Amino acid sequence: MHTVKILTAGDSSLLIEFGSEINPEVNRRIAATLQLIREQHIEGIVDTIPTYCSLLINYDPRVVGYDEMKKRLEDLVRVDVKTGAGARTIVEIPVCYGGEYGPDLSNIAEHAGLTEEEVIQIHSSRDYLIYMLGFLPGFTYLGGLDERIHTPRLATPRISIPAGSVGIGGSQTGIYPLDSPGGWQLMGMTPVRTYDPERETPILVEAGQYIRFVPIDEKTYLRIKEEVAFGAYQCVIHREV
Repeated sequence: MHTVKILTAGDSSLLIEFGSEINPEVNRRIAATLQLIREQHIEGIVDTIPTYCSLLINYDPRVVGYDEMKKRLEDLVRVDVKTGAGARTIVEIPVCYGGEYGPDLSNIAEHAGLTEEEVIQIHSSRDYLIYMLGFLPGFTYLGGLDERIHTPRLATPRISIPAGSVGIGGSQTGIYPLDSPGGWQLMGMTPVRTYDPERETPILVEAGQYIRFVPIDEKTYLRIKEEVAFGAYQCVIHREV
């Protein structure tokens, strides 16, 4: 177990470092510590941002001073938080793979020496841990992509990738929550809005949860897209031990 460090990260932020390795155990410790911080309702904390190996704490120095905040966090990280696997929250994300929805699926299959159907089966056969959110609102950094379908990014990034695109970039897979430039190989698209500023909770998922990609056909994609537009669609969510 790595020694936890608390570092200064500006005039109103502290960084709790849990180690230097990206792995589920470190992520579980971060999630457990974050939950403990929320339960403590520490006055002055304005935001908490989990990353792969650390947890950034932003606080209001007009409410709580640096020394007091650091002391509170030092006491907190000494608590023996439970980091067992426990119950997992898994959010199903429907994806229409290939064709106009996934123009690079054939590239991914060719690079892997597999058929497109095999790539889809591999990509949708496991649950992906959300290590952190970033880059864009609701952009998920997922762990667990099968090595067989690791695929290099495009040599020339696209100027615009539509929101909902599901792709692979090297050893990572994820969903573009907004229209944006990008260099990932696009394999499909989801009609679900992982980020919607008009929604009560704009970002659909959070770090520590899991995503399960579920293949759908075009007809189902269009039906769900219409339901999403009217606010009538709810993702299937599982809690598994």
